Amino acid sequence: MGNCGEKYLPLQSNPIYIKVHMRFLGNIEAKIDTKGRAFLPALFRKQLQTGGEERLVMRKDVFQPCLVLYPESVWNEQMDLLRRRLNRWNKQHQQVFRQFVSEVEILTLDGNGRFLIPKRYQRMAGIEQDVKFVGMGDAIEIWSGQKAEQQRMAAEDFEIALEELMAGPELESDNSAIVNQ
Repeated sequence: MGNCGEKYLPLQSNPIYIKVHMRFLGNIEAKIDTKGRAFLPALFRKQLQTGGEERLVMRKDVFQPCLVLYPESVWNEQMDLLRRRLNRWNKQHQQVFRQFVSEVEILTLDGNGRFLIPKRYQRMAGIEQDVKFVGMGDAIEIWSGQKAEQQRMAAEDFEIALEELMAGPELESDNSAIVNQ
């Protein structure tokens, strides 16, 4: 199985496949229209097309007041990872899984590269008109233009946190620690 954010694409009609890593990077300011539609930034659309992705999955972030767009393959891997960590016969685990997978919206971009942010998602993230798309590697966050800057760490705090993280043990892709040898 590939890593989160990878997609296998045929090179030609032959059954030879290569891994395509989707890496969404940077941040882009935009606006939504009165109907709640936003243009997915061209840079991010190109990454989706390169990865062969047609659909996105949107959900409210678990920890922050923003929305997260996952390419469908990344979402499926995240969902599979969560399912493997949960016991179907544990009531709380079932509630966690149900809430995680039921609070999503499946999106397809229209011919102009737009998608609809439903009103309930706009309310959850405090989005009015100005938005900021933030590339997060294998996913894209959508922030209210006003809240995006409020959630950033101070430069000194970021420096200290990054130094501590990079000095610690290396982590696997599923965030479980690797034992140093």
